[in-house]
Amino acid sequence: MGELESIRVFLAVAELESFSGAARRLGMTPAAVTRTIAALEDKLSLQLLVRTTRRVSMTSAGALYAARVAPLAQGLARAVEETREAQGMTAGRIRISAPMSLGLEVLPTVLSQFATLHPQTHVAVNLSDSFVDIVEEDYDLAIRVSGPPTDKSTIWRKICKVPRVLVASADYVAAKGLPKTPDDLAGFACLSYEQDARQELWELSKGATHRSHKVEGTISVNNGDLLAKLALNGEGIALMPRFIVSDSLASGQLIEILPDWMVSEIWLTLYYPPYDRLPLRVAAFSDFFETHVKETCAL
Repeated sequence: MGELESIRVFLAVAELESFSGAARRLGMTPAAVTRTIAALEDKLSLQLLVRTTRRVSMTSAGALYAARVAPLAQGLARAVEETREAQGMTAGRIRISAPMSLGLEVLPTVLSQFATLHPQTHVAVNLSDSFVDIVEEDYDLAIRVSGPPTDKSTIWRKICKVPRVLVASADYVAAKGLPKTPDDLAGFACLSYEQDARQELWELSKGATHRSHKVEGTISVNNGDLLAKLALNGEGIALMPRFIVSDSLASGQLIEILPDWMVSEIWLTLYYPPYDRLPLRVAAFSDFFETHVKETCAL
């Protein structure tokens, strides 16, 4: 490994105070990170890091070295990226966070086709239904299915609406009947998509009439696919993105509940850290993703 790459590894370990954390960020194994740091320290004849069972910290020599080399490494990285972008090249690494259900549904085709068009760009995807702080966790892009953006520290780009429907299994409807209005939902088992211990609130409207239903059933989960399976098992009514349950609705296994009532909008949105200028590789992936979704009607 060259000296610049060794410096990049050292700076990542120093920033994250973790060999394993740096390995995840850089797409390396922890053993490779450890070997790189050891080789750099041997070359400099200095101990740069102090390792304990709980954390990694810089020595005074390490702190001085980091202060000197960080601006040089950042400047060189920017120069390389700007030169490549000036030639229209999308090279480098993109770290993307995406929700589990949408990632499994949409991303396989997107990633395969994008890799064919941009072979010099490495895309690393983390699927999680938990909210990810893309600035703190060093992501280049987050794909989210959510309500209106509230995070003021990020840049966001709406792609399209994500239609949602209230559903229950045919067996559940046969046994329990159908609610006539949102006010009737209190008499039915309702399944909650619960995120960060916050209970779900269903907002429904019909013309000028608006109703809210706080979901207080016996089961709550934080994954759309699991929620759909619980609804299919006859556990109650769930509010689902249509793309997750479209096949089950078409087959009659699930039935749409209160079809005359509209539920509050959610959007497929791309979130970025507060870039001064969007890197070409990130912009290229964003454009490709948006085109795929809109052309294939994936949602």
